[in-house]
Amino acid sequence: MIFSKSCEYGLQAVLYIALHPGKLIGLKEIAANLDVPAPYLSKILQILSKRRILLSVKGPGGGFKLNPQAQNPTLLDIVAAIEGMEIFDRCGIGLKACSDAQPCPIHDRYKPFRDEIRKMLSEKTILQYGEEMKKSGGTMVLKATP
Repeated sequence: MIFSKSCEYGLQAVLYIALHPGKLIGLKEIAANLDVPAPYLSKILQILSKRRILLSVKGPGGGFKLNPQAQNPTLLDIVAAIEGMEIFDRCGIGLKACSDAQPCPIHDRYKPFRDEIRKMLSEKTILQYGEEMKKSGGTMVLKATP
């Protein structure tokens, strides 16, 4: 895909947390269920906490949950927090000078794809995706259900 591993892990973790609205979910639980290294995931979740998408509570019984004060965050907000929005302006093959005026060989086909992904990530809130996953029976848990 077009996202870094950090971004993929961030998206997966936030969706996992969305399956448990209002509940604090421990780092170890998230990491184990998503099969992601806990120290690496911790750094990603701290970024999302600093951006106020997640709340982080330290200590026994602590963990992460969606910030109820966040204004209906979307998956695009997660991408923006981790990757930055520049990802949607980058060349599909990594050229620095790619643009509408100086397109790379795939520019005209890649740009609509990139724009469609941006649109898709902004159409629903994280909580809406969590509700949809619950209704469809999807758990997105890769290892075991807690």
